[in-house]
Amino acid sequence: MLVATHSGPFHCDDVFAGALLRTFVDPDLDFVRTRDLTRIATADIAIDVGGEYDPERKRFDHHQRAYQGTLSSAGMVLAWLEAEEHVSEALASKLRSDWVDYIDAVDIGKRKPDQDVPCLPSVVGALCEQAHTPAEFDARYLEAVQLCSAILNGLRISQQRTDQARTAVAAAMARAVADGTRVMCFDQHYKWKRVYFEQAGAEHPTDYVLLPDGERWQLLAIPPSHESFDKKRPLPAAWAGLVDDALSEVVGVPDAKFCHKNLFIAVFGSRASALAAIDKWGLAGGPG
Repeated sequence: MLVATHSGPFHCDDVFAGALLRTFVDPDLDFVRTRDLTRIATADIAIDVGGEYDPERKRFDHHQRAYQGTLSSAGMVLAWLEAEEHVSEALASKLRSDWVDYIDAVDIGKRKPDQDVPCLPSVVGALCEQAHTPAEFDARYLEAVQLCSAILNGLRISQQRTDQARTAVAAAMARAVADGTRVMCFDQHYKWKRVYFEQAGAEHPTDYVLLPDGERWQLLAIPPSHESFDKKRPLPAAWAGLVDDALSEVVGVPDAKFCHKNLFIAVFGSRASALAAIDKWGLAGGPG
């Protein structure tokens, strides 16, 4: 697949648009950076160049007078990817709200880049500043696309893990209610918190999560809301700040490793030790 974009200095929108295509359509696509309309016409996709916005023909430019919308090439490409089901609705929504709306707004002059944080348009701009010749602009453009592709790949994997967690968390929540326990147990590490609260976790009777973390097992106190640093029910106060043998002695089980002084996490060397601690201290039910 050949993607045309303009030569010379680049911006975050054409970089991110290229990275979107490389991440979700063809990881091996090639770029031609040109303003020659004849060469642009031979490309499979054109982004930020060519004076045409026509998703059916895969033309994504926003500079022409005929286009009066608020999207840059990044927003145009994302909309097309979602419409063509290259990107799920959930991931497209997250990319749009967290990344692309901001990139669009900066590119069309609707807002200035944030000065207090190293935002992506500023990072891409810093890469562009290193170029002085046409060849250097082309090389830096590819570096910027590679950077944004790595970010997008991470976001794609994160969304996949979230989707996987959503199913596992729903099952664990139902199982906890059926078993009358206040502890959700998982056999692998999930990104559980966001999807727990998406599924009415604030009103759910569970107070703790038990899940593996490498060779160890974490017992986590569930917060009352996704953004809260509080706990529905903290871990036992007697555990606070203890480690290793001191913690094992107090808890009454072997292989206890650590409990945070703020009582939101305790770590055990095995699942059996964690379950024994839960049982001894009545954390699965009752006052504890």
